Amino acid sequence: EQTAALLDSCPIVPVLPDTLQHAAGLAKRYQFQLFDSIIVAACIEGGCEILYSEDMQHKLTVDKSLIIINPFL
Repeated sequence: EQTAALLDSCPIVPVLPDTLQHAAGLAKRYQFQLFDSIIVAACIEGGCEILYSEDMQHKLTVDKSLIIINPFL
């Protein structure tokens, strides 16, 4: 029940070929690892403004639309 409630409030963004192309460009431009770039691309395509990650650069703004925040700092 908790999972269903969570999924109702969170949009699911499919990873499509365009997402992977976007991710490849991000990986090259920002020196992201492959899986990180796919997550970032999906966040941008999904309209997210903040991505919480302890593994990426704190306060990095990606494509002028997404800011990465390390919640442990």
